[in-house]
Amino acid sequence: MPNQSKDEANADKAQAPAQEANNPLAEEKPVEDAELLKQQLEEEKTKVDDYLKHWQRTQADFINYKRRTEQERAELLKFSNASLILKILPVLDDFDRAFSSLPREIQHMTWLDGIALIDRKLRFILEQEGVTPIEALGKEFDPTQHEAVLFEEGADPQHGKVVAELQKGYKLHDRVIRPTLVKVGQTPPEAPGNEASGKQGGDRSE
Repeated sequence: MPNQSKDEANADKAQAPAQEANNPLAEEKPVEDAELLKQQLEEEKTKVDDYLKHWQRTQADFINYKRRTEQERAELLKFSNASLILKILPVLDDFDRAFSSLPREIQHMTWLDGIALIDRKLRFILEQEGVTPIEALGKEFDPTQHEAVLFEEGADPQHGKVVAELQKGYKLHDRVIRPTLVKVGQTPPEAPGNEASGKQGGDRSE
């Protein structure tokens, strides 16, 4: 009996693998586990990609914000003294008017040299701060730099050009802080009588 029971146990062990091999559920379960694991891996990979893209966008937004903030700060510092300069410009206007209207009898006096030196120093200081005068005389009228306050009829070549500066304009760096007040030339309109006489003359010639 003990030998038979031992043989039966060995037979059962031999039959067990055969039964597992013939069992389709035993084969499908590892496959299903592998597919599930692969699906979970793909989902996690997608999440990682999404997190990476979001982090990259956030980093790019922060870099752009930092650059824009630095530019605005530099721009603010660049033009922070504009209001003070605008208060000084009328002093330059006074110097210009004074030197342009000096009587001849005092033009040779030495004290004028001292005043001229003060004028040059003041202009030099403003130039160091980025202030430059706007050249207007003889140039085409530019509404971004000039302000027309008078018009003067004249020859056709002067049409649309600045024929006189009434008050000098200035730029601070690349920005106009005060436009030049100018007189602009324009071609006089043709009189109606001249047009009519021209037509009559043409009729006679026919």
